Amino acid sequence: MPETAPLSPAATAERPLRLLIAAPRGFCAGVDRAIEIVERALDRYGAPVYVRHEIVHNRFVVDSLKAKGAIFVEELDEVPDGVPVVFSAHGVPKSVPADAESRGLDYLDATCPLVSKVHRQAERQVEADRHIIFIGHKGHPEVVGTFGQVPDGAMTLVETVADVEALTFGPEEPLAYLSQTTLSVDDTLDIITALEGRYPHIVGPKAEDICYATSNRQAAVKAIAGECDLVLVIGAPNSSNSLRLVEVAERMGATARLVQRGSEIDPAWLDGVDTVGLTAGASAPELLVREVVAALAALRPLTEEVIRTAQERITFKLPRQLRD
Repeated sequence: MPETAPLSPAATAERPLRLLIAAPRGFCAGVDRAIEIVERALDRYGAPVYVRHEIVHNRFVVDSLKAKGAIFVEELDEVPDGVPVVFSAHGVPKSVPADAESRGLDYLDATCPLVSKVHRQAERQVEADRHIIFIGHKGHPEVVGTFGQVPDGAMTLVETVADVEALTFGPEEPLAYLSQTTLSVDDTLDIITALEGRYPHIVGPKAEDICYATSNRQAAVKAIAGECDLVLVIGAPNSSNSLRLVEVAERMGATARLVQRGSEIDPAWLDGVDTVGLTAGASAPELLVREVVAALAALRPLTEEVIRTAQERITFKLPRQLRD
């Protein structure tokens, strides 16, 4: 049988592209709430409204809020007196609102309620005289904020199973574990299994700390990645949950790339590709999903299929200062 000649670049460009769009994807309830807090604060107080750290890890969202009058700063001492300040969705150490109160600043806490739940769990474990093993990524704002809920030395960070193996706590020391809400579900389970293997008496939360949106988005990627030659994840390089989606797709055997905008797509990525998967991290708006779809459609004719693995109907209340 004669060999089939390879398709020419022109023929490849015309071959229809199958696009599998994961659902759920994009904004979660905590991100929706955080953005609405900044927007309502601007409506109520007028510009400028200061925001400590990026309200969520997405440059498009941050730039959109800047255009409306939000000013983003790294530390509270950059906020002038007499203006409102919003704390980001990732949470802050207790010292930050305490400093704001000492200066008489009006502040709005946009911490995701699921992160706040971890904060309260940390306080309860310390009150029970347990040392906390915290599973997370060093330097991430959520980790910094959670460590700032308890006294220094009350919590130890682990990032890997190897870190668990290096722990030096005695077999009878009272221990508990908690985790960052935006981690890999599979990696976190491996670490928890290692912790429970070394310390059978260790106390964990009644329900996992990884938030519903992180778990749902990872499950949705697993549902499509096995059929995909390439998976595109819309998200920022400093977005933990977006980076985890890239890792999940790669573990399923697909090539995966993180993009922030449709303009970042390299046409060469589509060489030899028949099926592309598309998802978005919890801080990426649907507008960017459609932008990426349009960028792909400009390169190849495509068909879209939405693959849904869960329905999300969770909403969170706004701070009392902003409730109508």
